[in-house]
Amino acid sequence: MNYPQNGSKVYLFSIVLVAVLGGLLFGYDTAVISGAEKGLQAFFLGAKDFVYTDTIHGITSSSALLGCIIGSALSGFFASNFGRKRSLALAGVCFFLSALGSYCPEFLFFNHGEPSASLLVAFNLYRVLGGIGVGLASAICPMYIAEVAPSNMRGTLVSWNQFAIIFGQLVVYFVNFLILGEHTQPVIERISETIYQVHGSSDPWTIALGWRYMFGSEAFVAGIFTILVCLVPESPRYLALIGKDEKALGVLSHINGYDKAKEILSQIKSTVEVKSEKLFSFGVLVIFVGVMLSVFQQAVGINAVLYYAPRIFESMGMSDPMMNTVYMGIVNIAFTLVAVFTVEKLGRKPLLIWGSIGMAVGAMGVALSNWAGDVDPLIPVISIMVYSASFMFSWGPICWVLIAEIFPNTIRSAAVAIAVAFQWIFNFIVSSTFVPMYNMSGFGMGENFGHMFAYALYGVICVVAAWFVYSLVPETKGKTLEDMTNLWRNRR
Repeated sequence: MNYPQNGSKVYLFSIVLVAVLGGLLFGYDTAVISGAEKGLQAFFLGAKDFVYTDTIHGITSSSALLGCIIGSALSGFFASNFGRKRSLALAGVCFFLSALGSYCPEFLFFNHGEPSASLLVAFNLYRVLGGIGVGLASAICPMYIAEVAPSNMRGTLVSWNQFAIIFGQLVVYFVNFLILGEHTQPVIERISETIYQVHGSSDPWTIALGWRYMFGSEAFVAGIFTILVCLVPESPRYLALIGKDEKALGVLSHINGYDKAKEILSQIKSTVEVKSEKLFSFGVLVIFVGVMLSVFQQAVGINAVLYYAPRIFESMGMSDPMMNTVYMGIVNIAFTLVAVFTVEKLGRKPLLIWGSIGMAVGAMGVALSNWAGDVDPLIPVISIMVYSASFMFSWGPICWVLIAEIFPNTIRSAAVAIAVAFQWIFNFIVSSTFVPMYNMSGFGMGENFGHMFAYALYGVICVVAAWFVYSLVPETKGKTLEDMTNLWRNRR
């Protein structure tokens, strides 16, 4: 076989671009609910065979996250047994079917436009299917990128996956905004502690069709991703794990050039003499650090903001909450680029620590604004932007970089699956509890108490996260994936 003597960055960037489309779908699927959830709530409030409560809406809005837990937990099995490429193709199929099913959950079994408990179950099953795709993509996309990227570019290229996630969220914010157009979100009235009803002045188009178009729009991107992922090569480290050294050398040569590829393949083979090792072969600490990185990325509360952004801006008194959500998406994109262009210069730990501090300041700013009561709405809005922007240059991309690179080759698939599964478990906990917690009343403050309590809690968790990174997380800047084997053997 003739191997290229010189590597090609165009080749590398093209396959990474396809992989990050999985990240874009990840962001699109998880954030589409932000624009659709009010129309969806109004639709199911019209059901006659059950009462659609606040708690049920919180679970429905977060049901995709159950699929994310399943998908991420299975990602290690699929990545190890079927490869990274086939697993990403499966994720694309899940995205596609979920988008179509969420657009028309009545397909085959129910009368169109008639809300019922059974239809709600069907809708949630389609959202869970999409979540399985997200769970697979969230674990395998950064893993794939990390395994094809040269060590001096790995942090930057994996960070592009987070950029794609945030870009996908911005795209869907904008798509939702365009779909809504001249129509308005439904007006939901609270008639008791847990019961709501749709105000008679609400736009019927939004209730009947708006949310369907928002969910269905994902099918276009999902179809493109599924086709393109079939054209990229398999990860060279996975090929080496299953004994296909010639194919691994071919991929590495196209990326790095033949001489460097031989050196990299030799390093890979020296750490994968055994195809797999027991999960705790490198001690408990490496698994604990990976899991806690995932837990903190969610426990700081960011996805509660991303999923319910229009509702939050509306509660702050902003006149155009959908447009403010688009503005927040632009800020998020800008600060994700900060991480992309600094992660290889500043390192992983400094970005995580400073991001945690910035998030704590922003969260506490929102909490204090609600405690003070009558303040200019710009103060909590700016605080939300600070909180969100701080996440975007730190925990957003850097957590994925670390999860993709800190585990040794022989346990990476299983360890990443466990870490990412914990991430989605806590994502579900945070997202499904946010609405009830945010709407709590007490201490003579009305719902302001819930607003204050939620953000004060997230602020405290941000401070704890900064301490965790400072104390336990190793710096991995400039290290090869094969260096992780010695790093964790020495820390046992």
